Formats: sequence, C-alpha cells, structure tokens
Amino acid sequence: MRALIIGVALLLGPGVEALAALAPAPAQAQVDAGRRLFARCTNCHEVGAGARNGFGPQLNGIVGRKAGSAPAYAYSPALKQAGFVWNEQKLVAFIRDSEKVVPGNKMRFLSFMSEKQAAEIVAYLRTQGAVAASAAPKR
Repeated sequence: MRALIIGVALLLGPGVEALAALAPAPAQAQVDAGRRLFARCTNCHEVGAGARNGFGPQLNGIVGRKAGSAPAYAYSPALKQAGFVWNEQKLVAFIRDSEKVVPGNKMRFLSFMSEKQAAEIVAYLRTQGAVAASAAPKR
C-alpha cells in the first residue's frame, strides 16, 4: 500500500505532501530513536515551527517534497537539478551516502550510520510535516 501511495504521489507532482501523509505512520519507538539521532543533523538542519535554513535547508515536509525546492535556500546545482521527489528510500540512501545519491551536492556528512538508523531519522522527519518555517536564514 505504501509503495502505491508513493508511486501515485510521484506521478501527481505538486501537492504530494498531502498524499505522502497518507502513508502508514512509523512506530513511536522508531520516531523517538530518530529524534535522538537527528541531534547529529542539527548543526546544519532545523525542523519544527520557525525552522530556518542554516548550512543545510530546513527539513519540514521533506518527505514528498521535490529535491532542491525548500524556499530561500541556496542549493548546489546538482541538487537543484536532481529531478526527483524525496521519498523514504531516497532519504535513507542520501543520509547514508549523499554523494552516491546526488553526485556534486554540498552535504558533507560522513554518517557511519546503519540503514536502520537512517530509517529512524526519516521516520522522525515524517512527523515534521509542512510545519511553518522561517524564510530567514539562521545567523
């Protein structure tokens, strides 16, 4: 069912955030583990109300969002031209090896994370839907 929802979302393009929200919710333990692991990401990324772009873009609503499309963030040309919508599998792969997924991007995180840990971060990010974010860059 989840694959069907994601597949339809990819075909629909704009507005996929609402459709992505219909995918089954991750287990609370997985979300909690992801919240703890996301602490590694907070030097560059923010989530939640008032999240701002920093060295990396704010990640509210990342699942179902077109790659390279967060407002007011200066993406690398590689990510702007990636041409895909972030789904859970793509995010897990990107967290584990961003250069393999989008060669030439500017994320330089050597994760040393397992597939499970990356999936937990993505489960947490799914809970951070299209929360209002600040367009102002972090200072």
